[in-house]
Amino acid sequence: MIQAVQSAIFLALHLLVLVLCVVALVDALRRPARAFTAAGKRTRNFWLAILGVATALSFVATPFGGGGGGLLLFAILSAVAASVYLVDVKPAVAPYSGRGGPGGGTGSW
Repeated sequence: MIQAVQSAIFLALHLLVLVLCVVALVDALRRPARAFTAAGKRTRNFWLAILGVATALSFVATPFGGGGGGLLLFAILSAVAASVYLVDVKPAVAPYSGRGGPGGGTGSW
């Protein structure tokens, strides 16, 4: 009984990491490449590569068959990459994306 609950919680956390990575990847895909350099961040292609690998690793690490925890490090690294993007890069890039945001975000340079 306890093992079933632990497996369910473990699966839920892995799925949360997968969703986090997908959200970060989709957001990076929607941002213009110029916004990254204008905000003083690494290039869009760099973040797309990092987030693409993080999404793939989090998918591989998700224990869809239940049990399993051997790939927990992949899930942790994926969560870190997506979190860094969402907490640091996304807010810095938002004013240059032309979608609103702090200060009106009209996209004018």
